[in-house]
Amino acid sequence: MPTVLITGCSSGIGRALADAFRDAGHEVWATARKPADVDILAAAGFSARQLDVNDASALQALAEELQDRLGGLDMLINNAGYGAMGPLLDGGVDAMRQQFETNVFALVGVTRALFPLLRRSQGLVVNIGSVSGVLVTPFAGAYCASKAAVHALSDALRLELAPFSISVMEVQPGAIASQFASNAQRQADEVLAADSPWWPLREQVRARARASQDRPTPAAVFAQGVLAATRKTPVPGLVRIGNGSTALPLLARLLPQRLLDTVLKKRFGLLRPL
Repeated sequence: MPTVLITGCSSGIGRALADAFRDAGHEVWATARKPADVDILAAAGFSARQLDVNDASALQALAEELQDRLGGLDMLINNAGYGAMGPLLDGGVDAMRQQFETNVFALVGVTRALFPLLRRSQGLVVNIGSVSGVLVTPFAGAYCASKAAVHALSDALRLELAPFSISVMEVQPGAIASQFASNAQRQADEVLAADSPWWPLREQVRARARASQDRPTPAAVFAQGVLAATRKTPVPGLVRIGNGSTALPLLARLLPQRLLDTVLKKRFGLLRPL
């Protein structure tokens, strides 16, 4: 039975991926940060483990347990992450650092910790990126930058892991039904204060936080698409799934920068002086 470890399985995409791979016959090690979520995953029949992807000692302990129990790992899905929303300068360096800790640095940390197991099984690393790493929008600068970094790291890892027969696939979701938007809006409300220069555009900031729920693709459909892609030979290096996942990168590539800027400024109320 092939084994897969998935980070960030408490809800949304992560939980849908766990369900899809389990139903397809994989042994799924599903991780989550909160103990209550781990209990729910365990009750659903997963090999559930508590994991904060930023905790190096917890990662090492998990790697040792996998080594003792399995001796190898067929697939790692780096899914854990969140979206920092709000004006880039309001959040500042601290917000950006926190965003990169979870969305970028942890991806490298998890993969590094599990590399010996993946090497032994000649496994597959799946990194969940976003089309936001390709089409950058206002009021999501830190998030877009983190997903652009995921894209670059996935390209580098695909090349560097090839000699060990480890494949790397990046998935760039479009709009997927999940709790991402509600979490992003809550985070944006925490960042955007009444004394912010962008306070008059607070509704536009909230609209950007909700953008991922614009005619979203069901998470279960997304997960089935990821599952199908992992079964292709050879495994594709990049997969785009979900509403907007094809159209938005196409806009970013084809529209002149000045025109694209105008479209985005109009969409988010940035054409008039503040």
